[in-house]
Amino acid sequence: MGDIQTHTLSTDGFATKSQVGDYTLDIDATNETGPNPNEVLVADYAACFLPAFRVGAQQVGHDDLGKVQIDAEADLDDGDDLSAIRFDIYVEADLDDETLADITERAEGICHVHTALRDDLAAEITVHGGADIQG
Repeated sequence: MGDIQTHTLSTDGFATKSQVGDYTLDIDATNETGPNPNEVLVADYAACFLPAFRVGAQQVGHDDLGKVQIDAEADLDDGDDLSAIRFDIYVEADLDDETLADITERAEGICHVHTALRDDLAAEITVHGGADIQG
């Protein structure tokens, strides 16, 4: 059994409900009832990177950054696949460019989503037909 388990159900159409522990995420490929998977991935990346940024700051002696905000944007190719992701990070603390670059580099090594975005990480897929699905 894996370290992380989720359950995602679609009863009709392209909307899904994903159960992650005690939490439910509504994701819809058509953006009708929730954000689409690409939007969720970009938001998840930013939500992972921000605390990693704070940890990186603590590692170099900056425990109080104040408010930190990430504005993320992404580009899609002709097949609606992500082709680029960009973060603009705004930090309330007044730090010099060298310190901010050091913190950012540390955050890249800490953020699990940043590490996961590599070519060799893809789902190993097994499909089971005729399943009796509850829910």
